[in-house]
Amino acid sequence: MAAPIEGRARSSKSMSFPLYTVDAFTNKPFAGNPAAVCLVKHDQVLDDETMQKLATEMNLSETAFVRTLSATEDFQSGSRYGLRWMTPTIEVALCGHATLASAAVLFFCLNNPSPELTFVTLSGELKARRCDPFVSLDLPLNSCEPETVNDAEELIKLTVNSLPVKEVQYSSTTKKLLVCLENSVSRLQLESMQPHVDQMIATHNTGRIKGVIVTLGGSEGNGCVDSKGKVYDFVSRYFAPWNGIKEDPVTGSAHTVLSSYWSKKLGKKALYARQCSPRGGDLKIQVRDDGRVDIAGEAAIVLSGNIFI
Repeated sequence: MAAPIEGRARSSKSMSFPLYTVDAFTNKPFAGNPAAVCLVKHDQVLDDETMQKLATEMNLSETAFVRTLSATEDFQSGSRYGLRWMTPTIEVALCGHATLASAAVLFFCLNNPSPELTFVTLSGELKARRCDPFVSLDLPLNSCEPETVNDAEELIKLTVNSLPVKEVQYSSTTKKLLVCLENSVSRLQLESMQPHVDQMIATHNTGRIKGVIVTLGGSEGNGCVDSKGKVYDFVSRYFAPWNGIKEDPVTGSAHTVLSSYWSKKLGKKALYARQCSPRGGDLKIQVRDDGRVDIAGEAAIVLSGNIFI
């Protein structure tokens, strides 16, 4: 029989790291997109291999590693941090929901009073602003261009099955394929769609595509409304088996592409969106004129503790 955890001896060489689980883009537990957030002090050594093992152990779509950048800074009062994201299998260059989760931990768990946090990442400097009860992320706006359907025809069929496709575009910056469905498709049909995720990698393994976004314009007639009857400008789902994620519940990085696409289509900069995964989450979006986009959402802290390595 395993001994109670408090009775187990720990190595004198083990290090302790604060660890949180946060559901992003929701205000209630067990919805939105869960991310683990690990806090690492400047003088603590946590190598890439161990970080990847920890992300695999957490087995969430992303684990965020937030690090202080100097010995004089801390998590309770600083405003600038290093940030990296890892899926259970690889490191990724951008993750919106884990950035929101990281900011929520600093703002709401550690009571960091800074109105704005800056994260130094592989995608440059990202800013998170406190907008109680929301956290607003300042992210790069990633454009997409029309894609020839024939180039990814089999992949599209595996994803949307028989649902009619209106348009296909591709974002070279993020390596995401965007598939827009016809207006005749309902939200229920999008939510009921069952992609053949296990076959998607084998069908397209060149590395050019790393994720597939399926999206639909919102209207009252097709059921794209929230619990209060407000119409979503668009809804979507996102699949990234190439990154070890069959379906991502709510994806900030995908919305950097969706924001660009729908802002042009609808001729508006303020957008209200829903990602229609089984967990689901809402996003408030403001497209800016400087090539950036503000994506805001709420967060629910569901677990806090320490990990010993």
